[in-house]
Amino acid sequence: MVVNFKVFKKCSPNNMITLYMNRREFVDSVTQVEPIDGIVVLDDEYVRQNRKIFVQLVCNFRYGREDDEMIGLRFQKELTLVSQQVCPPQKQDITLTKMQERLLKKLGSNAYPFVMQMPPSSPASVVLQQRASDESQPCGVQYFVKIFTGDSDCDRSHRRSTINLGIRKVQYAPTKQGIQPCTVVRKDFLLSPGELELEVTLDKQLYHHGEKISVNICVRNNSNKVVKKVKAMVQQGVDVVLFQNGQFRNTIAFMETSEGCPLNPGSSLQKVMYLVPTLVANCDRAGIAVEGDIKRKDTALASTTLIASQDARDAFGIIVSYAVKVKLFLGALGGELCAELPFILMHPKPSRKAQLEAEGSIEA
Repeated sequence: MVVNFKVFKKCSPNNMITLYMNRREFVDSVTQVEPIDGIVVLDDEYVRQNRKIFVQLVCNFRYGREDDEMIGLRFQKELTLVSQQVCPPQKQDITLTKMQERLLKKLGSNAYPFVMQMPPSSPASVVLQQRASDESQPCGVQYFVKIFTGDSDCDRSHRRSTINLGIRKVQYAPTKQGIQPCTVVRKDFLLSPGELELEVTLDKQLYHHGEKISVNICVRNNSNKVVKKVKAMVQQGVDVVLFQNGQFRNTIAFMETSEGCPLNPGSSLQKVMYLVPTLVANCDRAGIAVEGDIKRKDTALASTTLIASQDARDAFGIIVSYAVKVKLFLGALGGELCAELPFILMHPKPSRKAQLEAEGSIEA
């Protein structure tokens, strides 16, 4: 019986080292991350020379523009999260996956398996979108599996005998919905009786990418002011943890209307506004957080970052959040009244077959 399976394959420039991996996306379930597994195949010459081969999990965090770098100043940190020697093999217990078992039978005695465990507190794969004309390396967090030869894992690797394969750490949406978001805000006015009340409700807490968000708005005007316009927007919050003032927001979808306005004193207004946050509508804007592989044409807005606790925030990470903000405009003298509701925007967990097809795997 012939068993077909799909893998990613990458060779070093000198064709002496080959890396096989069956996936490049590893799921973070908040408390643990899927192990990173693969096979390293060596050329007969490297085996005869008894070369030492090392595999490392590298986190690349860029926090500044490459064009702004000067001599001795780099806005980038490269962190080695895991390092191990695969050849000559060390004495350690490895639970092989089915893919590794099949590849070992197929590739022969020059194949060496490895398994690495990514730290659960490591940051998610997120990069900040650049302008189309900017070809420099983007700011954000990216991961690589690095294979190289040397006397120790601290040796400087040579380009011709090194493999760098990009991978992603992803989070998928929880299976259960949370509490339905709802908020009520009120505003009173100096030397004016009564108050203006704004109630905002979302139909659910968890949304998938491309899904329509229903914003239910109820305005009760018990003041003597006049509501002239209503605006609803989706804002993406980006927190670069390394910097104290590294928080900023981008409006990625909005809608404003004067229907039902002006809302005079003693009146009320009920309205449903629909918003769909997508990357297509923001593809030319710099600073939008997107998924970690910007080379893929089907990339999307970065998903909400789920963390077990605020203490688990990695210093080299980027925290992404989303919120719906509703604003009432009362004119130049009346000011504004705002309400805000956070929500979760993520991808549903795909089936294994769909995941392989989406990654564009090639047959081994």
